[in-house]
Formats: sequence, structure tokens, C-alpha cells
Amino acid sequence: MLSATSGGRGSGLGFAMPAILLLLAFFVIPVAFLLMRSVTEPAPGLQNYATLLGSTTYAKIFFNTFFVAGVVTAITVLIAFPVAWALAIMPARWSAVIFAVILLSMWTNLLARTYAWMVLLQQTGLINRMLKAIGLIDQPLQLTNNLIGVTIGMVYIMLPFMILPLLGVIRKIDPAILQAAALCGATRAQALRRVLLPLAGPGLASGGLMVFVMSLGYFVTPSLLGGTANMMLAELIAQQVQSLVNWGMGGAAAFVLLVVTLGLYAVQLRFFDQAEAR
Repeated sequence: MLSATSGGRGSGLGFAMPAILLLLAFFVIPVAFLLMRSVTEPAPGLQNYATLLGSTTYAKIFFNTFFVAGVVTAITVLIAFPVAWALAIMPARWSAVIFAVILLSMWTNLLARTYAWMVLLQQTGLINRMLKAIGLIDQPLQLTNNLIGVTIGMVYIMLPFMILPLLGVIRKIDPAILQAAALCGATRAQALRRVLLPLAGPGLASGGLMVFVMSLGYFVTPSLLGGTANMMLAELIAQQVQSLVNWGMGGAAAFVLLVVTLGLYAVQLRFFDQAEAR
């Protein structure tokens, strides 16, 4: 029995070995080299981390990054939840059409989508012209080269990544549960708050974590819609490595971002493990 079990484990490890080698070659080893450069360039020590975490300039970049990621995540949740619910309950034909449109937006080139938002949001763009035409504004709004434009562009890009996990969870919820809540006297708001939202919690958590983490490391949209005055962490890393050739500071910023990402993932795993245990 023991030998059979050991053989099974060895066979399983053998099947997993290609994935383990790929993970080592393309993730663990590059991250290790990046960490090494962050503490050895331009001189051995932790001065890159001290500068990164102690400077007000870099503090503003961290604030911009986490603030935009949090706002984008909150807005995508508010928009994606009713969209996913509508897709789950509408007729299959219409649901398939709308789902195809959502997938098409994901497959469209990211740079092309961002440039499209630059055209829409500029002072002479369609959005400002429409707002002036209906009398809501007298002067064009500044919707680019600031965090407002970054948030709008990133919400559009991140929406599918929130809708898809939510849709998968909501479609598994038995409608009879909501009907039972209604028969027990629950209002629609109570059924939403006490039944639907808790059951959709895993989808909200996985989608929210994915959107938040992706927003932390996004580069193209903040770079084009935000400008240099509203720099985010991914732009700082690119600037340090490409323009200033400062691999030490760029590596430190990238490693801090990696640690934050892994920390958030660990918190989510611990929270849901405890929730499932209860």
C-alpha cells in the first residue's frame, strides 16, 4: 500500500514537473534576480527601499496607484453585478449576444481601446460635446491627463474581468432560494442583501481581487490617459528601467508591488477558508 501510494505521488510529481520547471524558469528565477538587483544596485543595501518608502514623491505615486485601483474595483462591482444578474436571468438568445459583445471588448486591442477613450474624453470629444448639447456644462470638462480619465478607461477595460466570475457564480444559484425568501416575507432589498449577495460572495471576491491586482500593475491606460503628473506604480517602474536605467529602484518598486499582490491573495484565501469552515 505504501509503495503504491509513494508511486502515485511520484507519478503525480512527474506529470507536474514541466509546469514546475516553467514556473521556475519564467517566474521564480527572474523575480529572484530582480530582488537581488534591488538590494545590490547602485550599492549593496536597502537604500532603494528606504528611498521608495520614505519619499513624498513616491508616496504620491503609491497613493495614486492604490486609490485608482480601489475606485476602479468599487465601480466595476457596482456596474458588473446588475449586468451579470441580467445575463443570468434573461432569455438565452439575448444573453448569448450580450456575452459575445463583452468577450469582443476583451479581444479588442488594448492600445486601440485606450486611444478610443482618448478621442472620446478630450475637450473636443464626443462626451464633452454631448454634455454641452444637453446643457449640463458650459465649458468642456478636463477628462484626460488626470485620474478621472484613468478611472474611466480602466473601468471599461476591467468590467469583463468582474462580470465573468460573477456570472459563473450567479448562474449556479437556484432561483428557488430567492422564491423561498419572497415566500417568507423578504422584500427584494432584503433578498438581495441577505440571500443573493452572500451566495455571490465568492464571485465578488475573486473578481474584485483580480480587478484590484490588475489595476495596481496596469501601464498602458494610466500612461496615455493620466499623464506624467498623475503617475502610477507601473509607470514608475517603466521610467526607472527604460529611461533612467536604474534597475535597483525599478526592481524595488516591482518587488513591493509583488509583495502587496501576494499579500492580498493570501488574505483572500484565509478569509474564504474561514468562511467555508463556518
